[in-house]
Amino acid sequence: MSAPRIDAHQHFWSLARGDYGWLTPALAPIFRDFTPDDLAPLLARHDIISIILVQAAPTEAETHFLLDIAARVPLIAGVVGWCDFDAPDVAERIAALAAAPLLVGLRPMVHDIADDGWLARPALAPAFEAMIAHDLVFDALLKPRHIPSALSLLQRHPQLPVVIDHAAKPDLTKPDLVSGDLAGWREGISALAAHPHCVCKLSGLVTEAAADWTIETLRPVTEHLLASFGPQRLIFGSDWPVLTLRSDYASWFETATALLSGCSESEREAIFGGNAARLYLSRRGRQ
Repeated sequence: MSAPRIDAHQHFWSLARGDYGWLTPALAPIFRDFTPDDLAPLLARHDIISIILVQAAPTEAETHFLLDIAARVPLIAGVVGWCDFDAPDVAERIAALAAAPLLVGLRPMVHDIADDGWLARPALAPAFEAMIAHDLVFDALLKPRHIPSALSLLQRHPQLPVVIDHAAKPDLTKPDLVSGDLAGWREGISALAAHPHCVCKLSGLVTEAAADWTIETLRPVTEHLLASFGPQRLIFGSDWPVLTLRSDYASWFETATALLSGCSESEREAIFGGNAARLYLSRRGRQ
């Protein structure tokens, strides 16, 4: 029997809430509400039984909004929320959020923070220590320029479970892994993967590529992720509905399946569900 499939990166939002600063009419295809009813048929077509719902606004109010949805919708296995890591009472805030059984992780929107070295600040130690104490996963929303500070974080808190969202968002408009634009990303990914508690999401790649992307655009990046993290530390995610800026759900699922065709059946099952269950759900007794 195949292992249950999990999509480890999804978003829902309601524009009327008003705290999605990045979501403007310029992003016309996704400038509307997205709900579980929009997503459920897409999951059913690919036998995906549950999802990890991820924050899209830098407010605790949105985290509670997502937790409320998760409490009503069985397909949501866990929520990665947001907390103000710079708050003087951050440990208490994290403890309060962690009281919700469906909260499995936290994600500051690092790629929107002006200081590229923010993650390396020693003043953030109480936040990361609280996450470790409450068995929460840190979702790292990075771009390649943030990798040095992420490495500092991993060195300072080696027991913190960290998942790199969207493979640190490499610029796939010029995908030269060896000597060109992605050489630094390649080195950074290898360095991140050297830390045993760091894993990576195979997600969000098509939105870093040009509109005419093909599977060959993504193949060298995926091969490097497999070589660096191995099949036991890669996790499938769709990044829906942001995904729809460049693709549809079925096309991304089929592309990911093709990119992983060289893996064994058990390895593919791990990437498409088993690894997410181990990372997010078993830690907090959700599985």
